[in-house]
Amino acid sequence: MATSAAGKERMISSADVSEADLYVEDRWQAPFAALRRDMPVSYCPESPYGPYWSVVTLDLIQKVELDPDVFSSASHLGGITITEGIGEAEFPNFIAMDKPKHTAQRKVVQPAFNPSEMARREKEIRDRTRQLLHELPVGETFDWVEEVSIKLTIGMLCILFDFPWAERHDMKRWSDWASEVTPDQSEERRQLFFEQMFQMLSRFDQLFEARRSAPPADDLFSRIVHSEAMGNMPELERLANIALLIVGGNDTTRNSMSGFIHACQQYPDQFELLRADPSLIPNAAQEIIRWQSPVTHMRRTCTEDTELNGQHLSKGDKVILWYISGNRDETIFENPDAFDVTRENARRHVAFGHGVHRCVGARLAEIQLAILFEEILALNVRVKEVEQPERLASPFLHGFTSMPVQLVPIS
Repeated sequence: MATSAAGKERMISSADVSEADLYVEDRWQAPFAALRRDMPVSYCPESPYGPYWSVVTLDLIQKVELDPDVFSSASHLGGITITEGIGEAEFPNFIAMDKPKHTAQRKVVQPAFNPSEMARREKEIRDRTRQLLHELPVGETFDWVEEVSIKLTIGMLCILFDFPWAERHDMKRWSDWASEVTPDQSEERRQLFFEQMFQMLSRFDQLFEARRSAPPADDLFSRIVHSEAMGNMPELERLANIALLIVGGNDTTRNSMSGFIHACQQYPDQFELLRADPSLIPNAAQEIIRWQSPVTHMRRTCTEDTELNGQHLSKGDKVILWYISGNRDETIFENPDAFDVTRENARRHVAFGHGVHRCVGARLAEIQLAILFEEILALNVRVKEVEQPERLASPFLHGFTSMPVQLVPIS
């Protein structure tokens, strides 16, 4: 126990779950299980990112998300990740905002991901997925992350943004820089970060200007440049929103695509269930998003002194919502560490957030995943890991950097 500024005892966390090694070595499950059992809200006084509160059960994560007036996402208060440095106060994208500005900007972007727009995109997604899978070598080792997950998600971004496919490697590099969460806040890294981000801004400003000089249309960038809420954003806000759209459309979906292969390696019976009953595929997409939890956490900042689960939180405190833990909550999900494509409540996950900040592109991610699963089944192959995958060193995104696999025909 420790004493807060208000004179009340704080429950001290039994582990610093911001340590990147927990995720690289895939040993985060036990520390979070202990926190859920013993201290659903706890305080970590020292970490590479400074002191923070952990919220680890699904009900409390949702409670915080539904109270944005007390638990703010605003960039000037700290933003949406555990770090305190580069990319937070300087990076005011619309999910790092509170109402009314968040509401106005979200309304601009939302129609690009509505059901009719997603239905229109579905054939294009399927054609690209099918073509890519049919070009993969059978019986030869290749990297699933590089050859499938990244290509499919970057390809989708190129479609959404009308971005040249020949420049896709730039998109991937910018996404990696924009999503990196690290304790390294050196001036050298700061300079490298903004060098990459302003390269991205320069290229995307060319796309924006092309839309600005054309009549308003129904595509995402035209909506942005011709809107009152986003049409004249300051430079850093424009930069931050581009980075958000790239990271949201790339890193999270690609890590779920790779997570599915790893899940089927660990639970081959679940792949057989999908082969026997393809109607389970939409639920399997929800289950892999829950099981993988591609976004490990989101951060909020207290705007006033408040109480949460008996703990006193002070104005200005950093509150980390561990989605990866909420999605393994034993009180919500039976046998939560298992990948189960028949799980009846898989959709209850918080991987896309909850409340006003729920991911606008959630439906696009679900469609991409379901189509990938369908097309893998149509190939009549198993995707077999031939080496242990390498994992991302991040407390923010939960994913893979490499996954050597082979396609094995099913006889």
